[in-house]
Amino acid sequence: MANNTVSLNKARGRAKGQKKDEFYTQYEDIQAELNHYEKHFEGKTVLCNCDDPFESNFCKFFLRNFNYLKLKRLICTSYNSSPVAGTQLSFFDIIEDEMHHGRGYVLDVSKVPMANGRGVSDDDIDKLLRTKKWVKELNGDGDFRSEECVELLKQADIVVTNPPFSLFTPYVQQLFKYEKKFIIMGTVNNTHYKEIFPLFKENKMWVGYSFNKTMMFNMPESYDSTMRDSDGRKIGKVPSICWFTNLEIKKRHEKLILYKNYTPEEYPKYDNYDAIDVGILSNIPCDYYGLMGVPDTFLDIYNPEQFEIVASCQTGCHPDEMVLKTYKDYIGYKQNGKKTGRTGSTCGHNAILVKNDGKHDYYKNAEGIIVQSAFSRIFIRRKG
Repeated sequence: MANNTVSLNKARGRAKGQKKDEFYTQYEDIQAELNHYEKHFEGKTVLCNCDDPFESNFCKFFLRNFNYLKLKRLICTSYNSSPVAGTQLSFFDIIEDEMHHGRGYVLDVSKVPMANGRGVSDDDIDKLLRTKKWVKELNGDGDFRSEECVELLKQADIVVTNPPFSLFTPYVQQLFKYEKKFIIMGTVNNTHYKEIFPLFKENKMWVGYSFNKTMMFNMPESYDSTMRDSDGRKIGKVPSICWFTNLEIKKRHEKLILYKNYTPEEYPKYDNYDAIDVGILSNIPCDYYGLMGVPDTFLDIYNPEQFEIVASCQTGCHPDEMVLKTYKDYIGYKQNGKKTGRTGSTCGHNAILVKNDGKHDYYKNAEGIIVQSAFSRIFIRRKG
C-alpha cells in the first residue's frame, strides 16, 4: 500500500503538467465532511459542476439527502473528456438518444420523490436518472468555464465538488468572481499558490473539517495503482487531501489553548526572517506577540479571532523585504560530510535556522557557518 501512496502522490504532483487529475471521491469521505454543513443547505440550489451524474458520489449524496437537507434544487454537470465518464451507467445507454460526440450532460432536479415515503433509495435515484426530464445533453463539453456552465453557476447558491487538481486556481478564481459559497476539495499544496494563499490570509477562504488526510479515490485504468474496490474499479491512496470552504463553521472559532512560555533558547530566530520558529503548533507561546513561523498545518487550527496570518515563505506569498538574506554561497552536505551537489539557492525562500540537528542535510559557507531549512512556514501573530 505504501508504494501505491507514493506513486499516486507523484501522479498528483504531475497533474498540472500532464492533466492526470481524475480522482473520484469516495461516498464515505463526502458524507463525513458534508454532515457538518447541514444548516447551510436548506432552501438552497447546490451545483456540482465537475460531476458526472452517473459516476459522481457528490451527485449521489445530494440525491439521497435532497429532502432531508431541504434543498431547493440540485444541478450536476459532467465533463465529456473525463476518462471515466460513462464507465458505469451512460446517459445515452438509458435514454436511447443519438449521442453527440464531445458533449457533456446535466442533471437538474428540483424534486426527488421517495417511493417508500421515508427516504430516497438507490432505486429512486436510478429511476430519476432514467428520466429525460431531469438529465439532458449540454450544448458543449461541460467544461466549468464554458458559457452555459457559467450560466448554471450564476443560478447556484453553494458549489460542492472535487475540482481537477490541474485547474484548482482558475476554478477558485471563478468561484470568487461570481461570489459563490463553496465546499471543495484540494491539497495542502494548493495553499502554497500565490493566487490562493492571500484568500486564507484575508479570511475569504478557510479549511473545512478534514485537512491533510490520505484518502482513497476511484481513478482511470491508466493511473498507477494495483488496488481495486469491491466492484473491480481501480482505486488508490492520495495524500495531503483537504476540504476548503467559505461557509461559516464552528471549528473555525475554536480557541487554541496556549500554555508554553517564550524563551530565546526554545524558540530560535530565523537567519533570514525576523521571526521565531515554532515547529509544533501546540508549542505556540502564550506570552509572545511578535512574528512567528509555524507549519502549514496551522491552517487546520486557525482562529481569526486569536491569530493573524501575515505571510508565507512560499514564493509570491510575502513581500520581498521580508527576506533578510539568501544562501547562494552555501554548499549542501549530508550528515556524513559528503556534498549533496546542491547549493543554498535550492532553499528558495524557506525559513532558515543556524543549526545542525545531526539528522538532516545542512548547508555551510566558506566561514564554516552551518544552516538548515525549517521547510515551509506560515508567518503569524497572536491577537491581543
